Amino acid sequence: MSEEYDVVIVGFGIAACSAAIEALDARPDARILILEKAPEEHAGGNSRASGQGLVIPKDKEAMKQYQRNLSYSNPVPEDLLEFWASELMELHPWIEERAREANQKYLVSEPIYEFADLGAREAVRDQATILPRPGGLWEAFRKNIDRRPVTIWYESPAVDLVQDRAGVEVFGVVVERGGRQLAVKARGGVVMACGGYEHDEDMKRNYAGWTDVPTFGSPYNTGDGIHMLQRAGADLWHLRNRMNSGGFHLAFKVPEYETAFMRAFDYVSYSWIEVAADDRRFGDETYPFNRTHYKWKQHGHYVDTLHAWVMPVHMIFDESVRRNNCLGMKWMTWNMAVEKYDWSEDNSREVEKGWITRADSIAELAVKLDRDPDRLVKTVAEYNATCADKTDPLFNRDPSTLEPLVAPPYYAIELKPGLVCTSAGAKRTPRGEVLNRAGEPIPGLYEAGQLGSMISDLYQNGTYLTEAMISGRSAGRNAVSRS
Repeated sequence: MSEEYDVVIVGFGIAACSAAIEALDARPDARILILEKAPEEHAGGNSRASGQGLVIPKDKEAMKQYQRNLSYSNPVPEDLLEFWASELMELHPWIEERAREANQKYLVSEPIYEFADLGAREAVRDQATILPRPGGLWEAFRKNIDRRPVTIWYESPAVDLVQDRAGVEVFGVVVERGGRQLAVKARGGVVMACGGYEHDEDMKRNYAGWTDVPTFGSPYNTGDGIHMLQRAGADLWHLRNRMNSGGFHLAFKVPEYETAFMRAFDYVSYSWIEVAADDRRFGDETYPFNRTHYKWKQHGHYVDTLHAWVMPVHMIFDESVRRNNCLGMKWMTWNMAVEKYDWSEDNSREVEKGWITRADSIAELAVKLDRDPDRLVKTVAEYNATCADKTDPLFNRDPSTLEPLVAPPYYAIELKPGLVCTSAGAKRTPRGEVLNRAGEPIPGLYEAGQLGSMISDLYQNGTYLTEAMISGRSAGRNAVSRS
């Protein structure tokens, strides 16, 4: 092999950074290599594009029970749950140290209780982050890496793992670099921390049955780690699970950008509705589904909101909404954090670009959207009558949000179900060891972060990134101990 390191880490998000930091804390003389598929300006994976939230637990046992409740249909092994909860209780001083080392602000804010009926209030104490947003958390960890003797190869995707002839032990990685493939030896182990498959259309279709579901995160997350883990004999799990397993956040997808924009959560005017493929309303448009990551409790169970199942969906609004509400989320997503797009406060730039369709009447708007004019006019008229009565007999929308569409011109933008990430990957131990199909660790192979995350089913804000740190630290510490 042409190169040799103690630990080779595939990926450069929060999990990968945590693995490198921990490995060097354990062995300051260790040689650490990070392989990043993206060019330097696009490094960071979903960690860089995320909402940057970090959960602070209140009570270990309550946190364990809360996570059990969230994962009720896909249970987490008890040893992994115990390890995660114990580490989470002690994690935040370590995060504060990362912020201090980067000379950035660690901020604690009010807790976010995603699922109070499942135990959130008993389990969650506060929420934290590292400023600024977007991207401040990953920027702090990148600065921590810059201060350490870590080798980083950009534009160097890992394409395979190197195993012994028996296909048992992993002792290296095959990487594409500079137009050729080379094998890199890992004396202690390889840490797979390269995210999920959310930007691979074929995998989304075949693993999860999703079509026309754009991603908010890194366009470099195309399931490479899953393919390598499969070839190495790993036992996989969570193949159809996604971030917001609680549904999809609402997305705007435009041709000029590879990934999607997220619709903002908060509004100051409400003269808007959403219509499905049949040109009719299909739910309470203003219900704060973002507070449960777009899960909707129906008949005693949390299920996906309807947007993904009634496409195409358009948001129909009038001049008041256009002028007074910035529709694009500004503090997360790849387009905001990495591509640095600045959505205009009054949406005028997006109207000029043609991302938002404009018309002088609802009937004209329907024609431009290739919708039935009579049906759409009727839907808007029925909604306006609902506003006059201040009661919504169809969907019980909050009366304070029942504002009629009466201020021309009128506008529309298509809403798609947007995907943040997936948690598919290999089953792993608390030590980060990847398990084969017999339930045994594959020597020399470790995993961390969203690739194979234990987070499944419902999602409590701030658990993905903290779990990335916990699993990354464990994988890095144990991999370097073998070298």
